[in-house]
Amino acid sequence: MRIIFAFVFLIGIGIAGFAAYMAMQQFEALQAENRVLRERASQVVETVPVMMATRELRYGQRLERGDAQPALFPKELVPENAFTSAEALFGEADTPQRRIIRTMEPGEIVMASKVTDFGQDAGVASRLAPGTRAFTINVDVTTGVAGFLQPGDRVDVYWSGQVNGQPTTRLLLQDIELIAIDQVTDADVNRPVVARTVTVQVSPVVVATLTQAQASGRLALSLRGAEESEILGPLEVSQRDLLGIEEVVEEEQKRCFSRVRRGLEVQVIEVDCPTQ
Repeated sequence: MRIIFAFVFLIGIGIAGFAAYMAMQQFEALQAENRVLRERASQVVETVPVMMATRELRYGQRLERGDAQPALFPKELVPENAFTSAEALFGEADTPQRRIIRTMEPGEIVMASKVTDFGQDAGVASRLAPGTRAFTINVDVTTGVAGFLQPGDRVDVYWSGQVNGQPTTRLLLQDIELIAIDQVTDADVNRPVVARTVTVQVSPVVVATLTQAQASGRLALSLRGAEESEILGPLEVSQRDLLGIEEVVEEEQKRCFSRVRRGLEVQVIEVDCPTQ
C-alpha cells in the first residue's frame, strides 16, 4: 500500500513540475514578444505631410483647392519637388490658379513638374526648362517614326546631305526631348499620329545647328527606348561606306620646270619631264 502511495505521489510531483515548466516557457515567450513590440514602437517612421490628388487630374485642367489634400507620407520617400503644404500648392485666396501639365491619378503625389506656375498656361512655354528653346523640325511618315512619337519621348536626330560631293548621313544630336507633336503637347494622348512637325527642347546653340541642318539637308528622327541613356560617339555613313567602295586616290601627275634667262629676267617655264 505504501508503495502505491509513493508511486502516486511521484507521478503528482512530475505532473506539477511539467506544468510549471510549460508555464515558464509561455511566460518567456510573452516577454520576448513584448520586447519586440517595444523595439518596433521605438523605431517609428518619421512622416511629413504631402499634397495628394483627390481625383483624376487631366492635362490642361485648372487646379482647384479641392483637387488635392495633405496626407502623411514617410519623410525619406518624399520626392524632392513634391508639394508639402496647401499654401505652397494653391497660394493665397486671390492667387491665380495653376494648370495640370501631367495627368495624375487619385492618391498620386502632386509635384512641381506636373503643374504650371501660378497663372501660367499649360502650353509649350510652361514645359521649357531654363536656358532652353523650342525648335520645330519638319517630318513625315518615314522621318517621324511612322507616327509612333509622343510628347515626352526622346529621340536621336540624323542629318542627310552632301559632304565633299558624297551623299552622307550623320548622327547630329542624341537624347533630345520632344515637347509637342504637331500642336499636341499632352503626353497622355495615346494614339498614333502621322506628324508633320515635332517640337524639341534644346539649347540656343543647338537651335542654330538644327536651323542650318534643316536648310542644307534632310533631318530624320530615331526613337530611343524609355530606359536608354547611352550616348554614342561620332557616327557618319557615306554612300561609299554603304556600298563598300574604297576611295581611289589619284596619283598626282609629275610636273617639270626649267629656268630660262631672257635678257635680265629669269623665267620658270613648264617643260616635258624626261622619260625614264
